[in-house]
Amino acid sequence: MPGLDLKTNVTVADEKAFCIEFSKFAAETLGKPEDYISVHLDHSKPLTFKGTFDPAFLLTIISLDNLQPEKNEKYSKAFFAFFKEKLNVPGDRGYITFIDPGRSHIGYQGTTFQALWS
Repeated sequence: MPGLDLKTNVTVADEKAFCIEFSKFAAETLGKPEDYISVHLDHSKPLTFKGTFDPAFLLTIISLDNLQPEKNEKYSKAFFAFFKEKLNVPGDRGYITFIDPGRSHIGYQGTTFQALWS
């Protein structure tokens, strides 16, 4: 865990290479082992932001134990910079939603993280 779900109206030429690069970036940024990172990319589909179809994104990050207001601000800055560089999406054309559902609400290996980390 974390899982990152990225939706963008930008066309990503090499989906697999982008996902691998994004996975490594997310692991470094969030301070989590890449072994637990999961990335889902949904691109090249209609997405409006501010009433236009100009480049935009929506990112949802689900992670355990590391999402707090002061950290989220740091994460937001890093992810927005990444999307500006890699997707050419300006900083005012995206949202990031941070969710920490708690260890008992994420299943893994036939149990939950709560049970695994007890």
